[in-house]
Amino acid sequence: MEKMSEVDPTLEVFYEEKKRVRNPWVPVGAMLTAGVLTAGLISFRQGNSQLGQKLMRARVVVQGATVALMVGSAYYYGDNPWKKPS
Repeated sequence: MEKMSEVDPTLEVFYEEKKRVRNPWVPVGAMLTAGVLTAGLISFRQGNSQLGQKLMRARVVVQGATVALMVGSAYYYGDNPWKKPS
């Protein structure tokens, strides 16, 4: 019989995730990227290719900023997936 104080090893990752502070700007950046992409596709469909091109370029910039936020927050909080646990 298992003791109540022992934590299931498969759930340890879940508990660590709950403790860690997440960057709220990453989901905002993802939503902004999706919004700019949608607006660009709509403008292409309506025949406004100049606006569509500008929006697609803006999407690349917003998407790059989101990826930079993800990498920066992982570096800041010390999440290195290549580091072996000690």
